[in-house]
Amino acid sequence: MSRTTVITGAASGIGKATVERLRAEGQTVIGVDLRDADITADLSTAEGRAALVEQVTARSGGHVDAVIAVAGLVAASPVTVAVNYFGTRATVEGLHPLLARSEAPRAVVVSSIAAIQETDDALFERLMADDEPGALAEAERIGTTLNASGGSPIYTTSKYAIARWVRAAAPTPEWAGAGIALDAVAPGVIATPMTAPVLATAEGRAVLDAGAPSPLNGPAAPPEAPAALLAWLASAENTHVTGQVIFIDGGAESIHRPESI
Repeated sequence: MSRTTVITGAASGIGKATVERLRAEGQTVIGVDLRDADITADLSTAEGRAALVEQVTARSGGHVDAVIAVAGLVAASPVTVAVNYFGTRATVEGLHPLLARSEAPRAVVVSSIAAIQETDDALFERLMADDEPGALAEAERIGTTLNASGGSPIYTTSKYAIARWVRAAAPTPEWAGAGIALDAVAPGVIATPMTAPVLATAEGRAVLDAGAPSPLNGPAAPPEAPAALLAWLASAENTHVTGQVIFIDGGAESIHRPESI
């Protein structure tokens, strides 16, 4: 069955690998990114989010089968909150009416192994309150401060919050009740141009291994690995997986919190 899928962050990394996989399967894909995509939109702004919905509606004829929200940032900056949390939510919520017209609608967002690291409570509260101005102000306060794991609390909190939102929203009448599966994927270290310089040195690999140890098949997964998982979660075959945060990290999450199930 041919399907139409919208993928944000389509120009590079996991998003690009997912686009290529689905198109190779004969699926129709509408890629969204800041550049080199079918639709160019800045998900850090209300205008960009509205433009995404408007242009996807026009290109798809008002009907999409799946949305895969990959677009994200790692910068210790308020814009990371705007894209990773509010931009991601605006994508899947804005396209919800189009998904509702599918016979097998699916939505998947990308979180991160970083979601299990230390987060900022005040920023998290503003995110859960859907208070974007307040959240941006909290991110401004945090600035370039690092957490105990050496990461940015802005990034870790945004990825934790989007995973928590998925868990809360998925079983509701608006999502599961409407037949729409909603899940999150939490990658560990992925081999992309961004991580290549760090992976190229023994010192860099040691730092990554401390934060995200990967006993299964090495320190970094190729982007095709999470792309395959995203593709299945967004497929019609996925009839009952919803509300899940699935770690694809070589074992890192189970090492960091083995008692958690």
